Amino acid sequence: MTAGSKQAIGRAAEWFHALSDETRLEILERLSSGEQCVCDLTDALQTGQSRLSFHLKTLKDAGILQDRRDGRWVYYSLNEETINEVSEFVKSLRPQGSGSSAKSQCCD
Repeated sequence: MTAGSKQAIGRAAEWFHALSDETRLEILERLSSGEQCVCDLTDALQTGQSRLSFHLKTLKDAGILQDRRDGRWVYYSLNEETINEVSEFVKSLRPQGSGSSAKSQCCD
């Protein structure tokens, strides 16, 4: 994915919206060590289940998380493919050319 396409920009906006909350970033940090069930995340983050469910849904809708059901338990994990896409998108935003010393030619 490159930063230039409209579709890429729209997808990135979804990701960054989902990542714009401290609780959601804490969830990602916890899940970086492996999948966890909702009850473990609720205890670890010391938050209510309804609030946590809202944040998990936001991250899942953005494609950042995936879930797996095992009986009545739901386990969440990072969607590695999307995490890699986010990383590649951010890398594509680096300035091209000779870094910060590159000048625009429009006003010469």
